[in-house]
Amino acid sequence: MELTFKYFAWVRERIGVAEEKVALPESVATAGDAIKWLKARGEGYAAAFEREDIIRVAIDQAHAKHSASLDGAREIAFFPPVTGG
Repeated sequence: MELTFKYFAWVRERIGVAEEKVALPESVATAGDAIKWLKARGEGYAAAFEREDIIRVAIDQAHAKHSASLDGAREIAFFPPVTGG
């Protein structure tokens, strides 16, 4: 499954990119699975998702829980709990 991942605020700063297309392995079925998979991609990702419990997620521009399925999704956004304007 290929998705567009978007990163906001300090999540973006730690990873070093605002957006990327990724091909997820079949084992990644939920937003939480995606976070765990991302943490293993490198130091910047590990730092961005160090406290995965506070990361907010939006799937196709709708807020979602970490347990939400990625089935049929095209985009997933990751952002900290409070973002400035």
